[in-house]
Amino acid sequence: MGDFKEVFFYAALAWAGSAFAVLMYLFFSKASADFSRVVILIWFTGTFITFVTWRYVFQQFLFSIRKKGYNTRSIAIFGLSDKGIRLAREVANNPETGYKLNGIYDDRNESRLDKGYHALIEGNIEQGIAAAKNDEYDIIFITLPIKAQSRIQDMLFALGDTTATVHVVPDLFMYCLMHGEMSHIGDIQTISVYDNPMKGGAAIVKRFEDVVLSSIILSIIALPMLAIAIGIKLSSKGPVIFKQHRYGLNGKRIDVWKFRSMTVTENAEVVTQAKKGDMRVTKFGAFLRRTSLDELPQFINVLKGDMSVIGPRPHAVSHNEEYRKVVDYYMLRHKVKPGITGWAQVNGWRGETDTLDKMNKRIEFDLEYIRNWSLWLDFKIVLYTVWRGFVIPPF
Repeated sequence: MGDFKEVFFYAALAWAGSAFAVLMYLFFSKASADFSRVVILIWFTGTFITFVTWRYVFQQFLFSIRKKGYNTRSIAIFGLSDKGIRLAREVANNPETGYKLNGIYDDRNESRLDKGYHALIEGNIEQGIAAAKNDEYDIIFITLPIKAQSRIQDMLFALGDTTATVHVVPDLFMYCLMHGEMSHIGDIQTISVYDNPMKGGAAIVKRFEDVVLSSIILSIIALPMLAIAIGIKLSSKGPVIFKQHRYGLNGKRIDVWKFRSMTVTENAEVVTQAKKGDMRVTKFGAFLRRTSLDELPQFINVLKGDMSVIGPRPHAVSHNEEYRKVVDYYMLRHKVKPGITGWAQVNGWRGETDTLDKMNKRIEFDLEYIRNWSLWLDFKIVLYTVWRGFVIPPF
C-alpha cells in the first residue's frame, strides 16, 4: 500500500485520458488556435504534476491518520480459527487499510485459543452478537470452518438484526479461489471460485492493452525480425517460422508462432523439451533462445487475439497433458490467454522445467498473476521483461 510507483502509474493513466479528451476538443472545435502552444504545454505539465502530487500526498495523509487510529472502521472476528488468526495478522500488519480489530469472539474455552490473541478475546459468539446489536462494531468477519454451516446460518440470522457489515470467510477462499464474484441464477446466489478475472470491461481493457503494445512493438521490431529470418535461412535448412499447437484461452488449441531455433519442428503427441547443450538447437538458434528473440513472432499471435502480451507461457499440448495429472490446479492457468511473458518468467521460472518442483513453482506464479491481475501488475511485468528478459538465460 502507498507505493508511489503504483500511484504514479494510475494517476498518469487518468491524466492521459483527460488530456486526450481535451486535445480532441481543441482539435475538433478549432479552438487550439486561440491558445499559445507554450501555454498549453505548461498547463498540461502543471496539471500532471499537481494531479500526481495530490493523489500521493492525500493517500499518505490518509494512511498516516489511520495508523494513528483515526478514520478507521471497528471490526470483530467471530471464530479464532487458523484463517481467523491470519486475518487478524493482516489487519495488524496493514493499519493503513483503515481496519481496527477491537474484539474476537469464540465459543471455545480460552485455554484452547491462540495465546497471542487472549487480550482481544471479549467473550463467546452470543456476546459478540449482543455487542454488534449495540453498534460496537462496523464490520463482522465470520471465520468459522465451512463445515459449521448451520452455526454460520444461525449467526447470520442473528446479525441480520444489526447494522454491521458482515463478511463470511470460507475455508476454500484461502487456498483455491481464482476470482471470487457474486452472481445469481434466478433467486439462487452463487460465488465463482474458478473464473476469468478479465471479462466484461476488464477484458476490453486487456485487449486494448494487447493491441496497443503489440502494434508498437511490431513496428519497432519489424526490421530486426527480417534480419533474424535471413539469419535462420542462411544458418540452417527449414522454415523460418515454426508453429506449434498449444492450449489457449479455456483450453482451446491455438498455433503459437516462433522463429525456428532447432533442426526439428516437433509438433506431435510427444514433444521432448529442449535442454542445455541440446544437439537439436542450431548455433544461431541458441543465440535466439538465449536472448528470447525466438519468441518475437508471437506478437502476431497477440494481434490475432490468440495470445496476450502478458500471461502464463503456453506449453506444448503433450506437456499440458503430462503435467495436468501431477500438478494441482495446473489447468487453471488456461482461464486467461497465454502470454509472451509472464509473472513466472520475470521471477526466474522460465525455460526448461526438468523437475516437478520447477513446474510447481511456475504454476504457483501463474495462478498468483491471475488472482492479482491489474494494469499495474502488467506494467511491472513489461518493465521487468525489458530489464531482465535479455540477461537471464532460458536454461
